[in-house]
Amino acid sequence: MRERDLIQQIQDLTTQKAEGLVQGIGDDCAVVVKDQVNVWLLTMDTLIESIHFDCSWHPPYLLGRKAVSVNVSDIAAMGGEPVFVLLSLGLPADFDAAWVTELSRGINEACSQYGCLLIGGDTVCSPEKVSLTLTLIGESAQDQVVYRHGACPEDIIWVSGSLGHAAAGLDFFRSGKVPTIQAVKPGQARQGLLGCYSAEIAPCLQAHLDPEARTGLGRALAQTGCIHAMMDLSDGLATDLAHLCQQSRVGARIEAEKLPGRKGLAAAARLLHTKRSDWMLTGGEDYELLFIASPQDSQVVLDVAAKEGIRVSPVGVITSSSQGVLLQERSADGNKEQPIAFQGFDHFTRN
Repeated sequence: MRERDLIQQIQDLTTQKAEGLVQGIGDDCAVVVKDQVNVWLLTMDTLIESIHFDCSWHPPYLLGRKAVSVNVSDIAAMGGEPVFVLLSLGLPADFDAAWVTELSRGINEACSQYGCLLIGGDTVCSPEKVSLTLTLIGESAQDQVVYRHGACPEDIIWVSGSLGHAAAGLDFFRSGKVPTIQAVKPGQARQGLLGCYSAEIAPCLQAHLDPEARTGLGRALAQTGCIHAMMDLSDGLATDLAHLCQQSRVGARIEAEKLPGRKGLAAAARLLHTKRSDWMLTGGEDYELLFIASPQDSQVVLDVAAKEGIRVSPVGVITSSSQGVLLQERSADGNKEQPIAFQGFDHFTRN
């Protein structure tokens, strides 16, 4: 059974109607009424050792930061602001106290950066591996929440930042071709952690170890009122766009040459003998924003992004549902199209 089939099965067996519930299963966050104007945004993510991270190369401080960022990213994807955090931490019986101290330092510093507060949780003994489950509670004005549904044919598909760098960074660590970072000193600037690496691969390693949620951009886009649909990119563009299209009952066409970050991945692709497009479409863990807007609102989008200091790129167009999700690539024989829906990360299939 594929992950999306499992989620659908759970959704089919779950009562989706309750007083105050605006949105249940099927989006980046559940949405619950807070008062007459605002709503709560609730999300949960789990990081499991050997699945989502490897302690041999992921310093605990940066792992703590990442655990918060990947959850905050869901709040950002709905245009909200993170407020509270709950943490469930599973540790082996012989855990290293210094390691946990560094992990906690990363969690708390990331919470401070995003303006949210760790208010409780649970600690348990795990048989062998480390696990971190965070629940994020955010808030937003109810009329500014952006959902995955709402995309319309002829809308423009946008993404923030660059794609594929985190997946490339993961492959570098797995290859054993880069040394690992053993510790991060208190007060050390995160931007200087990777100074020993070449400028060509450092951004990839940084993207894997320490992603940053696009909270400011997500809120600013939501406040314009012109974003038809939005989600964060965690499982790869091919899968996440397919989820958005499924919720909106539309199709999509992506132009390969418009995917942002291709130039920055050139050296990494040569070193690891990998196609850049594989990382950009199916690699996952970008934690950028994927959002949809009408062509007539393109300048609004560009102005908001410029104000936030974040690059955004139009990478394709929404089509009718019958066309599915397609990738268009140029060749000597003209444009070629191929289906790419749900080709990203899936927990229950071999990737």
